[in-house]
Formats: sequence, C-alpha cells, structure tokens
Amino acid sequence: MAELALVNLLLKELFTVAFDQTKEAVTLVLTAKAEVEKFSSNLKAIQAVLQDAEKQQVEKASVRNWLDQLNDVSYEMVDVLDEWNTEILKQKAKGVATEKKKTFKKVCFCIPSNCFCFGQVNKASHLYKIATEIKDLNEKLTSIAAQKNDFEFHESSISNVEQLNQPLKTSSIVDISTIFGREEATTDLLSKLLSDRCEEGKRVLVIPIVGMGGMGKTTLAQLAYNHENVKTYFEKRIWVCVSDPFDEVKIAKSIISGTGNDAPNSTELEDVLQCMSRSLQGEKYLIVLDDVWTEEETKWDNLKLSVIMQSCAIGSRILVTTRKKGVAEMMKADAHMIQIEKLSDKTCFELFSSIAFLNREEDKANGFGDIGEKIVEKCDGLPLAIKCLGKLMHRKKTIGEWQNVLDSKIWDLNVVKQEVFRPLLLSYYGLAPIVKRCLLYCATFPKDYRFNKHNLIELWMSQDYLSGKEYKEKEETGEYVFDTLVMQSFFQDVVEEIHSWDKSITTFCKMHDIVHDFVQFLNKNEYFTIEAKKANAGMMIISEEVRHLSLRYVRRSPLLDFLSPVNCKKLRTLATFDSRMSRIDMKAISQLRCLRTLNLSYSYIQELPEEIGELIHLRYLDLTNNVKLTKLPDSLGNLYNLQTLCLSRCWWIKALPENMGNLINLRHLHTKHCELLEYLPRGVARLISLQTLDVCPVNDEGLKLGDLGSLDQLQGTLLINIKGNLKDTSEAQKACLWNKKLYYLELSFSRLEEQSHVQVQVLEALRPHQDLETLNIISYGGTTAPSWMISLQNLRSLSLHTWDGCEFLPPLGKMPFLEQLSVTRLEKVKTVGDEFLGTQTSSSFVLFPKLKELTFDRMEEWEQWEGVGGWTESGGADESTIMPCLVSFTIKDCPKLKNLPLFLQDTQVRKISISKCRRSIITPVWPDNCDVDISEELEDPEIPNTTER
Repeated sequence: MAELALVNLLLKELFTVAFDQTKEAVTLVLTAKAEVEKFSSNLKAIQAVLQDAEKQQVEKASVRNWLDQLNDVSYEMVDVLDEWNTEILKQKAKGVATEKKKTFKKVCFCIPSNCFCFGQVNKASHLYKIATEIKDLNEKLTSIAAQKNDFEFHESSISNVEQLNQPLKTSSIVDISTIFGREEATTDLLSKLLSDRCEEGKRVLVIPIVGMGGMGKTTLAQLAYNHENVKTYFEKRIWVCVSDPFDEVKIAKSIISGTGNDAPNSTELEDVLQCMSRSLQGEKYLIVLDDVWTEEETKWDNLKLSVIMQSCAIGSRILVTTRKKGVAEMMKADAHMIQIEKLSDKTCFELFSSIAFLNREEDKANGFGDIGEKIVEKCDGLPLAIKCLGKLMHRKKTIGEWQNVLDSKIWDLNVVKQEVFRPLLLSYYGLAPIVKRCLLYCATFPKDYRFNKHNLIELWMSQDYLSGKEYKEKEETGEYVFDTLVMQSFFQDVVEEIHSWDKSITTFCKMHDIVHDFVQFLNKNEYFTIEAKKANAGMMIISEEVRHLSLRYVRRSPLLDFLSPVNCKKLRTLATFDSRMSRIDMKAISQLRCLRTLNLSYSYIQELPEEIGELIHLRYLDLTNNVKLTKLPDSLGNLYNLQTLCLSRCWWIKALPENMGNLINLRHLHTKHCELLEYLPRGVARLISLQTLDVCPVNDEGLKLGDLGSLDQLQGTLLINIKGNLKDTSEAQKACLWNKKLYYLELSFSRLEEQSHVQVQVLEALRPHQDLETLNIISYGGTTAPSWMISLQNLRSLSLHTWDGCEFLPPLGKMPFLEQLSVTRLEKVKTVGDEFLGTQTSSSFVLFPKLKELTFDRMEEWEQWEGVGGWTESGGADESTIMPCLVSFTIKDCPKLKNLPLFLQDTQVRKISISKCRRSIITPVWPDNCDVDISEELEDPEIPNTTER
C-alpha cells in the first residue's frame, strides 16, 4: 500500500513540474508542448480515482498491480527530472551557468522546490535526453490511464482528499488510556513488585505480564515502572526492549548500560555476562524485559537468567511482557503471571469518549454517542484500536462522517491478518497523503527503535516526502507530520532529553510493535529487511520492486554479500542496524544508482570507493561511528544533492575532500568527535545552505574564521577551534557570529603566550547572537573578558576554562537568567571579590538571581573569597540577596583557598561537594537537609598571608 501514499502526493508534485517547468525545457528542444499537455492530462485523470483505488487495492490484486505500474512510472519520472536538475546543479557549482548566451534561451527549471536560472547548458543532449525519456514515460502513463477504465473507480475531487491542516496542539488530547480498565491489574502488579516475599531458594521474583498485541502490556509495565513507590523501593531500575529476534549479547549489554556502567566492546557472550554479573552485584534492581517472544530454554540458558538472579540483591524483580503464555511457563513463573484481558464494552466506550468527545461533550447526547458505541463494539476490546479510532473521530465533526466510518467496508475485510489492523486502517485512511508517506517510511526501522525526531525529518526530506518551496517550509511540514503521528497514536513513548554536551533538547519516540506490523503489512512490496543471523540471509532474493532495504546483524561482512546484482537497481534507501559492515566496494555501488538515503553507521568500513560519487540522487549519508574510516574519496564532491553528511565519531578522519564546496545543497555537516580533523576545506565557505556545522576548526590551511561570515544559515550548536597564530581581528569581524541563531557556542584558542593581546581583540569581535543560551570559552590567553558577555541576557550556562591571563573574574552577578556557572583553571586568580558580583556601587541588589549550579575547579592560586556589603558576612547587607536559587555547589582542587563565603548558608543549596582543598578551609554552617561531601583533604600549604580576612 506504499504506492498510494506515495502517488497521491507525488502526482501533485509532478503535475506542477509538468505544467510549470518541464513544458519549457522540452518545448525548447523538441517543440513537444503536445506531449507535455497529454502527460498532464493523464496525471489529472489518474489523480481523480486514486482515493477509491487506495481502498479497493486491499482486496483486489488487479487494482494493486495497476497501482504498482503507476508507482513505477512516477518514480521513473522523479529520477529523470532529478538527473536533469543535478546537471544544472553541477554547472552552478562549477560556475559555468552564470552568463546568458545568445544561442540558448533563458530557462527557469524547478524540481520541485529548487529554482535555477541558466543561460547556457554545455551539452544540449541533456535536454534531448530528458525530452525523449518524458515521451517514453508518457506512453507508459497513457496505457496506465486507459487501464483505469477497466475498474469501477469512483472519482473524487482533490478537495475531498484529506489535506494538511493546522498542526494539532499536542496537549489537546491527553494520553489517559492508562487509567481505564486496568485498576485491578495495576494493584496486583504493584503488590507483587513491592512485596518482600520471595520464593524459597530464590533471590529474585519473575513476574510475567501476558496478553495479545495491543492490549496494553507495555503501558501497564510503564505505569508500575514510573510509580513513586516503585522508584523508592528499588535502588535501580532498568528497562530493556527485547523483541524478536532474541539477542543475548545485546540484552546483556543493555542491562549493563542500565546500571550506569560501560558495556564492553566484546561480542563474546561470556565476556559480556561476566561484566553484567559484576554490574548487578549487591543492589536491589527492577529489570523490565519488554516484548519477549522466544520460548526456547536454550536462549535463556545462553543469557543465563540465573546470573541476573544470583547477582541482584534479595527483593529484586524481573518484569516480563509477552504475548505468549509459553514464555511465562518456560521461565517457571506462571504462578506469578498477570493476564491482561480485553476491555469491557463499558470501559471501551469510556476510553473512546474521553478522546473522541474531548471539548465536545455535548455531541455525545446528539446522536454521536450512539454511533460511537457501535464503532467501539467493532474494536473488540483492544485499547490500541480504540485509542486510534477515538483520535480519528475527534477530528470528524458531522454525523455523516461518523456514519461513514461505522458503515465502512474495512470492517468486513478478510485479508487483514489481525483484528486491530481494521481500526488502524481507518485511522490511516484519515491521514493526509504526506503523513501517510512519512508513516510508511518508518517500516525501514526495526521494532522498538527509538526515533530521533530531527533525524527522522531529515530522512523524510531525503526522500522528498515533505512539501514546501523552501527548506524551512519542509522542516515545518516535517514537524507537523511528526506531531500528527504522535497525536494519532502511530507514535508513542514520546520523551524529551537534554543532551549533557550542548544542553540541546532532543525528542525521541517509539512505534508500538502492532503499529510496526501494520506498517509492514501496508509496505510488503517496497520495504524489505534481511537479518544476517538467519541461515539463508545471503541467499535471499530481493524483489526488483523493493525500494527500501534494511540490513540487520551484519558482522564484518562486505555489503556485496547481501545485494542481488539484479534486484537492487530501484533501491532508494539502504540502511544498516545492529551491524558491523566491513566493506562497501565498487560493485555494490554500481547497483545503487537510484539511492537517496545510505546509512552505514556503526560499521567498520575503512574507506569508501570512488564510485560513491556516482550516486547522484543521494541526499543522506550517515557514516557515524565508523571508527576505522580514515578518509573520504574526492568523488564525494560530486554528490550535488547531498543534504546531510554524518561523520560524528569517525576518529581517524584527518581531512575532508577539497571539493566539498560543490555540495551546495548540504545543510547538515556533523563532525563531532572527529578528533584528528585539523581543518575544513576552504570550499565549505560556499555552502550557503549549511545549517549545522557542530565542530569547526579554523586555520590558515583551510577554512578561515572570516569564511563563517558567508554561512548565514548556521544555527543551533557551533564549536570553533581557532588554531595557529592570529594576526589581527579582521577575520573575527568577518565571521559575523552576531547574525547566526546559535544557542550553543564554544570558542577554543591555541595556548600561545605571545597571542594574549590579539586574543583579547579577537574575542571581542566574536560577539554572538543575543539569544545565545550556552557559552564556553577555552584556552583563552587574554587578560580581560569580552564586554559583550554581560549583555547576553538569555545566557543560561557559562563555562570559563583555562584562562591563562585573567587575574580577576568577570562581573557576572547581574546576568538575569544564568543557571550554571563553571570556572576551571584560571590560574592567575588569587582573589574573588566585589568585581565578581557585577556591581560596586548599589546597596540593594539581587546577585546571580537564577544561578542553580556553581563549580570552581583547579584554581591552584586562589586564596581568598571576599567582598563588601554582605559578600563574606552572612546578613551583612540588609537589602541584598545572593544566589537565591543555588542548589548545587562544587569546589575541587583549590589547595590554597582559605575560606568560603558565609552567605552560602543562607541559600537554598542542597548538594555541596568539596574535594582536594586544604583541611583548614573555613566553611559556613550548612543546613541540616544539605548533602555535604568533603573528601581528599589537603594539608595546609606554606604560603604567605597576604590578605586580611
């Protein structure tokens, strides 16, 4: 069913191209206006019946075959136009297409969002080639259009097709299904978890939750896992997604990571089990094994569940969710099993009403309620189905729309394998075409995969699924699509996590395994997964209709072992998961000419072949964590359509290709933790669409500091590593950091004493955007802080690290939103006084009004912390308030510091850590509820007493 989700929107895009652009290009060479008009007419005729064809093809193989043909022609057309557009991009990148010449007519060609005007195309054969191919495709499309008359399709206008609306408010429909109909099971589960009783001879109790798919097993487990009493009772909690196939090493490593320890790199089970045993030793754990399928005792013997049970402290629990009662029996835990049954009709309607009638309660009594009860009966007590349909019906405002859902023929489909698929299919049909296409693409990911929202949107964009003339519009469409899939319950378990490195917020989600099965059911022709663990993996024949291929569990094998030389020519996605691919050679590349997305992350590839540059359609290339990759081929510069290049944690890459400037569509260049990368090519300055450049080394060999000035679209996170000698401020001024919407900025200088004066001027010139939230300045040799620092009104986190020239801290006390402050290795600072507060005249002030975390580290010459007007003395200034929000205070490795200010005892500080400081350091009297950790005390040094207290 992927065909319809693609075609419904694809034809609309092709229709625009055919009328607005293709006509001009083809007419220029062949005077083929008639062909273009005929092509457009066929598109419109087909588009009118697609809505009905989408529904009929579920049961009718003939309709499905017709749509397959239409799908093929549509893809071919996109690739033809994309090839043409790539040639224009090439000319633009090389500076050839800049002048108008008399022998050629000026043409503006868009596909479908990028527009390029050119006066000369060196080879007119490209125009002829595309015109010829369009003519051939038109003949195919004419035949397909004629065949539609063989079916009893009902025509519908475009206005009747579900369109994109304003994004739903993510708080408007709350996920409250967790409180319906599971009260007794919840009470039973909590009782088993929190009881001190264990079976005789066993340290750990195993509790299985058993029920069919979509019944809410995982939801119940999550309720218990996050219950406050459970959090208090267990010292640590670990959640592991098991799923199928059963991978002992992966499960054991997940348990190790859940304990807070690092899992070993080894793939040997015995090594991992020993590490797991050590990690679990002696503490009371709750370990959740979610979605267990295998009933084979040998699998559990390999994992050695007994190791877990013997390592954990008495009172630990293992909570298992499974669809199979046999799993509970195999674990010999059926006596403690909690069976999840279908919801009662009454509970089902309560759940449905809480969603469908949210903020429209009056409709329940006006005819909608009666229809709703009948719809709920068809859901057969399945919570997932009821939740999906409830959200679908919430958007339908008329009795007629509700009646149409009740009367839908989908309820009677016999080809649908699982009962829950029927209501899911109704919800799916209610989605806009763009949303359908994006949902179906998620079939490329394994079950239980954690989707990164931003990465998922980039992947959708790589397939040209998102509409919009500009890139920003496409990103906004992607945001809408993601939110819609969350609101319609196709995505779940949405969480926001703050990255410890740059404080950025990343949204993650998962897809219910039933929804994953459903999406694969819709995609059985276009999407295919090979699991290398299976004995026949290398012999599997891939259908030539497959366009998205996933490889799992590949262990240091060449890519060619898994690609059929005949059946990969149409692939648009190739992605590896849980794999360690060792080689990708030229023969493999030659089979992937239509590829748009290539994910080879976490592999052991040492080099890419030059033939990678022949993948002219490629938009997304992920090489993250290829720890053996040493270089990239020069042909990478031929990937003119590339939008995203991920190189994070490619430790051994020393340089990027010099022709990187050709990648004029590149928007995201991830080079985080490429530790040996000394510089970026100068051509990067030409990448004016670049938004993400998370690490940027600048020096005289490659990209210069001033080259950043042309990258107006840079946003988010930026680390600038300034290498070598700085002559003056000219390059810093040209960088224009003030006009780049960065929320995180790190500036790192070379530690050269003779550069001290110029570094002061350079740092002053590197004024960032006023909305900056996090600032780190490292290895700075200047004697003063930049004047713009205290004007950053939105700054929330500040780190000053290794400032060799400064004798005094900058005035930071008046920064209104500063929450985190870290001061490390300011080795010339001897006294912290009134200058640190940010005021020397006012007698009424609030200093550091929002500061929550304060850290001083390795301040080896720091002797005194003093000030005036209540800075040292508690209550010394009647109207002053200092650090009223302080929660955490850390001071480490400050061997000469004599005292801490008494005002600290009047703050809200709850956690204090003092280490490697002199034994006689004078401290305030800490509050009773404060967690104070004083360690590694040092003997008092022999230093002269130069300051009066």
